[in-house]
Formats: sequence, structure tokens, C-alpha cells
Amino acid sequence: MSDERFKEILHRYWGYDDFRGIQLDIIRSIAEGRDTIGLMPTGGGKSLTFQVPALAQDGLCLVITPLIALMKDQVARLRSLSVKATAVYSGQSHEEVLRNLDNCIYGDYKLLYVSPERISSELFQKKLRQMRVSFITVDEAHCLSQWGFDFRPSYLQLTSLRELLPAAPVLALTATATTRVLEDIRRVLLHPDARLFRMSFERKNLSYVVRQTEYKDEQLVHILRRVPGSAIVYTRSRRGTAEVADFLNKQGIPALYYHAGLPAVEKDVRQNDWQDGTTRVMVATNAFGMGIDKADVRLVVHIDPPDSVEAYFQEAGRAGRDGKRAYAVLLYHRHDRTKMLRRVSDTFPPKDFIRRVYDSLAYFFQLAVGDGYNVTYELNLEQFCRNFRFFPTQVVSALHILSRTGLISYRDEEENTSRVLFILRRDELYRLQHLSPTADAVISSLLRRYTGLFSDYAFIEEATLAHDCGCSQDEIYHTLVSLTQQRILHYVPRKAIPRITYTQRRIDGEKLYIPASVYEDRREQFVTRIEAMLHYAEQDVQCRSRYLLSYFDEADAADCGVCDVCLSRRSSSDRSREAAVHIEQALATLGPVAPGQLPPGDFSPEERATAVEMLVRRGRIVRDERGRYCLSGKAESEKG
Repeated sequence: MSDERFKEILHRYWGYDDFRGIQLDIIRSIAEGRDTIGLMPTGGGKSLTFQVPALAQDGLCLVITPLIALMKDQVARLRSLSVKATAVYSGQSHEEVLRNLDNCIYGDYKLLYVSPERISSELFQKKLRQMRVSFITVDEAHCLSQWGFDFRPSYLQLTSLRELLPAAPVLALTATATTRVLEDIRRVLLHPDARLFRMSFERKNLSYVVRQTEYKDEQLVHILRRVPGSAIVYTRSRRGTAEVADFLNKQGIPALYYHAGLPAVEKDVRQNDWQDGTTRVMVATNAFGMGIDKADVRLVVHIDPPDSVEAYFQEAGRAGRDGKRAYAVLLYHRHDRTKMLRRVSDTFPPKDFIRRVYDSLAYFFQLAVGDGYNVTYELNLEQFCRNFRFFPTQVVSALHILSRTGLISYRDEEENTSRVLFILRRDELYRLQHLSPTADAVISSLLRRYTGLFSDYAFIEEATLAHDCGCSQDEIYHTLVSLTQQRILHYVPRKAIPRITYTQRRIDGEKLYIPASVYEDRREQFVTRIEAMLHYAEQDVQCRSRYLLSYFDEADAADCGVCDVCLSRRSSSDRSREAAVHIEQALATLGPVAPGQLPPGDFSPEERATAVEMLVRRGRIVRDERGRYCLSGKAESEKG
């Protein structure tokens, strides 16, 4: 397949005349049927490396990605370009999943997005065998590595795809991978001769800055007023997002907040408001940003340091994707070190505590020893912690560790689709009066689009109703809540519910074995990543960009010249040069001067010392027989 064909597709659907960086190399490799790894920084154009060859070949590209928001976003964008694409994810009704999978078998679809958990589904595997898959794309491939900062056990299930689709080549994509992680990706997922294409992580337009400050709120406002344009502000806690957004709004800076606990409708509304520029600042946890295609973000500020350099680099890299000057600022205070190190005990609680959580789950679900295999329970985390007097943070960490042992599968806040059931009979609806025009429109749309609403709950999409009624999803939500309060229907909004599946029969907690690979080894990795992040924040000698690039094995990187360290060094160098001129002029006037009697001028001792060293090195001044500094013969001749 020719490069001209790929470029024709690129121009036809996306309007670009040519590819960037290593995009075309990756496209050629996967089109030739070769397993391929693409290592590209955030904003490097990863999606085109599989979307273009998917359109150029017969069959379907299967895309594995962990984020529902990313699936929805990319599918919507592809459909707007008249590309047949669909997604299957948790929260869809059984009928919707079947329809989407059957469309991929019979409907000439080009891309199917699924979550890694879907791979183990018997229904999905049965349907997949009937699809003509051209190749498999694994996005965020670092998630399958035990050494990755975002390891997800569900990614290990992808090995079964090799058995289901032995002829389909695999494209593994990631924006954050060290050499060790790349080795894992090759070993677990790819053929030994897989090709690796690596794009430099250097971002010449991005200025990395660390601000040492005790007053982070004030510094944040100062920065936002100095740097115009769209911004993301990352903070660690959900409560913190609301507090910071409220503070910014009171300072006259329009801001919204975003975290994983918000209703799906609310997330969509806020994301759209920020993306279209209605609101300038999004204050968010790390749940926000993945897959967001907004190129003109001028500023990303971290109020709290992330747990790893990988996470920081990925989040900071959402600034300046249009190639124009942008800033990534970390606000840091010495107390952050204590907070960060405390994360170690929160993320890896004692093994006895983990065993207690395992036993307490069984008591909570009333599950006897030997029972529970393949049974799934909804976990009310708040009630569970209240009943057994646990702290939620440590419980969630314990559940993740238990998942890695293979005893349970913990799915954190899996979204359910919204449901509606009419309480009134159909003939009673027609007698209703004094309903608002929006309520009338919502009821009409429900009756037109969905069946069985009077006998059982029907799964609905607020976005579809909003389109039908010509209003926002937020208005649909509040209208359905109002109709519920009026006892006209019962609306169950989509909500995020953690789920526990027992993948092994329940055992007694005392017999629970937690291997070193799950606990001690990963704890050591976690500490190493935190220490690297702290070193980045606390050091002020090495160029910020150079530090980050060397972390990702780009050893020959040059200083960026625009980070706070480089600018400070340049400022210091300028001051030292000024001090050197001052000293030369003083020696020309005064003659030989003892080292301790050099005129100080408006310079610090460090600046004067650097200036003297520079002048001696360049042969501009020398020491006479009495140890005094004086102009050299070279300087005297120039003076004369």
C-alpha cells in the first residue's frame, strides 16, 4: 500500500497535507502486517497512526483503550467525519452491546473501541471470531506492565487476543514508557521481531516551571493572571477541585471542577463548557484530560505533585499541543514531601490490614468460606467503611492489591446506564396538564424512541433526549428528576458503583498469600517513582526538560533554555558578566587590589566569585607577587 494512499486518506478525512514525526513509519509498519510499538508523547498524534491504516485496509481495527470518555470522544469525532466507528463499554444495555457487535460483523464498520475487561466476555469472544479484524490497537499500552505507573491487571487479558486472532498484527501505543516497560510490552503482547518507533519527548514550546511557595492559592491566581488562555489546574482530592474552583471564581477567574465522582451528564456538560471556551479554567483530579483534544491549552498547573514523573509528564503535556508557547507549572512546598511519602503507607497498607479487609468483605456480603466463585457484588464503599471502621483510601488500596493476587476483581466506580419506568399508564399521560414544554418534549421523545417503558425499566441516553428536545443534557436531567418527583415516571440516573467479583472461592483471611511481586516489589517501585518526582521538584541545578527526557532514556537531550532553572542560570550568568565588567573597571582605576578588598558593587559574594573565576580563566586578570588581583597584560593593552 502506497504512501500516497495514506496521505490521500489523511487529507480527505482530516484535512492535513502530510504526516508528522514518526506517524507514517508506524502506519507503514502496521499496514505491512508487522507488530509495532509506537512511543509518542502526549499531543504527538497517536490516534492517526491506527485510524488512517484502518480506513486504508479491508476489515475492522479493534481498539483497546481503558477510558470510556476517550471511546465516546473518538467515536463521536470519527462519525462526524463519516467514518463508521462504534464502541462497546460497561453501562450499555445488553441489546445495545449486541447491536454494536453485530454492526461490526455485518455493517462494514472500520473501528471498534472496547475496554480491556470486555476481552474476557464469552459473548464478545464469540462475536469477535465472526469479525474480519485487520489489526489490533492497544492504546495506553504501558498499563500492561507490572513496572508501569498505571498498571491494570485487566490488560493482561489481552494475551488471549493472540489466540482468538492469531493473524492480526498488534499496534501498541503509549506516551509514557521507560525501557523496562517497553520490554514488558514486547514480552507480554508482541512478537519478538516487533518494530519500535520512538518519537522524542522533547517539547520545545513547553516551559516547565517549579514554584516553591507556601501560599499556593495566591501563586495560582498570580500565574493565571500572567498567562492568558485556557488552563487546567490539577489537584489530588475531589473536594479540593471544588474548593479551588470556588476560590478562582471569587477572584474573577471563570472555573469549573471535574472529578470521577460527578454524574456522567454533569461531566459532559462541564467538559463541553471548558472545551468550547465558555469557561477558562478546569480544576480537576487526574480523571480529567485523557483523550481531550484541545490544542490551545496555554497552561497546566499542578497544585499537588503527582505520584510519578510519568503521570506528571503526561498531564503537563496537555499544554501547548498547537505548538505555541505554553507553560507547565508545579507549585511545591517542603511539606509536600511528607504528604507524598505518606502516600506509600496509604497505597500499600500492612498485609494484616489487607487480610482484614478481605475477611470483612465476606462478612459484608454474607459469604461463607468456599463460596462466591464468579459471583459479583455491588460495594457500597461508604457503608462498608462505616461498618468496619476503615479509612476509605486504605480500603481501596487493599482492594487493588487483592485484585492483583487474583482472588477478586475490583472495578472502581463502573458506570451504569440511566433507566426510566413510567408509573402512570399511557392513557393517564394524555390527561396530564400544566406540564412545561420541556417536560412534554421529554415524554414524547421517550415514547417515540423506547419500548416497554410501562412494564419494565428501559435504558436511555440523556444525550439522545437532549438532541430530540433541543436542550442541554443538564436540562434533561433536571426535567426527569422533576417528573420523578411528580410520580409520573421513575428515573434512575446513571451512577458509578464499585463492583467486586470473586475470581476464586472465598478462603480464610489467615491463609491469604500476598506474593512479593504484588506487594514488596511494587511498593519499592512506588517509592522509587515518588522519590524521582520529589527530586524533580526540589532540585534547581538541572534543566527541567533535560531531567524529564533523561528519565525516559533520552540521555543526549540539551538544555531547553526556557524552564525556570535555565532562566535562573541565564539570569545568574548575566549578573556575573556585569560583575566582571565592574571588577575590571575597578582594577583599571585602582590598580592591584587584595582579594578581600575588591569593590562589592551591587553584587552578591557568589556573583563576585563567579566573575573573578571567569576573568582569571579568560586571562583578563592575574595575581601579582603579593597575591593581589590586577589587570593582565592582555587587558592592559586593550585598555591602552
